[in-house]
Amino acid sequence: MQDRIVITGMGTVNPLGLNVIGTWNNLIEGVSGVGPITLFDSRVAKLQVHIAAEVKGFKPEEYMDAKEARRRDRFEQFAVAAAREALLQSGLEITEKNAGRIGVIISSAIGGLHSLQEAILTNYTEGPKRVSPFLIPMLMANGGAGMAAIEFGIKGPCFSVASACASGSDGIGTALMMLRTGMIDAALAGAAETTITSTGVAAFDRVGAMSRRNDTYSMTPQPFDKNRDGLVMGEGGAVLVLERESDAKARGANILAELAGYGATADAYHVTAPHEHGAGGAAAMLMALSSAKANIEDVGYITAHGTGTLLNDQAETRAIKAAFGERAYKLPISSTKSMTGHMMGATGALEAIFCVQALREGILPPTIHYETPDPECDLDYIPNKAREANVSLVISNAFGFGGHNAVLAIRKYS
Repeated sequence: MQDRIVITGMGTVNPLGLNVIGTWNNLIEGVSGVGPITLFDSRVAKLQVHIAAEVKGFKPEEYMDAKEARRRDRFEQFAVAAAREALLQSGLEITEKNAGRIGVIISSAIGGLHSLQEAILTNYTEGPKRVSPFLIPMLMANGGAGMAAIEFGIKGPCFSVASACASGSDGIGTALMMLRTGMIDAALAGAAETTITSTGVAAFDRVGAMSRRNDTYSMTPQPFDKNRDGLVMGEGGAVLVLERESDAKARGANILAELAGYGATADAYHVTAPHEHGAGGAAAMLMALSSAKANIEDVGYITAHGTGTLLNDQAETRAIKAAFGERAYKLPISSTKSMTGHMMGATGALEAIFCVQALREGILPPTIHYETPDPECDLDYIPNKAREANVSLVISNAFGFGGHNAVLAIRKYS
């Protein structure tokens, strides 16, 4: 019998908190992480979007050497901070003996956009000699993984998966497969993202994806609501520690949940729009359940991709119906992006943490800002208030530009 892959540690920094417990408490209370942009002056940048879900009160020197922090992009700082909390909770000790058997798959869709934008401006206004010599390691998308490996002395496979907003989930799924094949004995897996820059906001707004409710930001985004007008950009990092069950038991680890399955597909349809019938998303959900040796009746909750855009929410609703049939109408579903904003490649990793907490605590997070039902989105989206529910298997959807679909299945551990 194949050894189960289990989760023994979790860590995060995100718009709702600087650790897992603080984040979870705010999540189930329905707290919004959205507010005016403070990382730069959006009005001077002549943007039409002036709101985002920023990480608040983060001090990188509390997680790493201050000198090193200055040489790292914000997304790399988030990756190391989240990994540190996850390792501490797991109790996994990294030694010369096991360092080469531990992997680091901390993904990012974009990488160091803050550093890249600053360097372009510096090069243009002050010349190339003023560009930081640390720019390359600060902007590369694998920087979060590489910096975490250096920080903790991990010498096994180390890389980043880039599949747009599915990056975090695909990275965790990749780690699952590597553990199942015996390539590694443990992994730090997750993602970090910091796209709240004038370039990042302008780019997403130009494709019509962003909410412009600058004066009424307390009510946006509105996933699955008839009046939704787009996503709100978020940022943050989230990391899991994964191990084989036998190894975790042998060292007396506290096992939080089982990472039971993973599915990934491509729509092969459009570079930004999801397949209108959700065919790829449905196939990824069923693949994840097959990987978990489970069926649709076993699923008790779905954490949706749920961006709050018109096309995504309709397509995801259709995908869930295609995968689950009539059972779709009995499934509790929520979009936690209504509170965290859309952390791009990192959101899937954070939502995996929410799945673990839902299994352990018996509470399902709400979709806040839900007011007006949409006939095209007619499922149970756990409107506005968290719900008590004892569930044993949950799935987490992450869909990205390029037609990427990644789904994780997570099971209560017993």
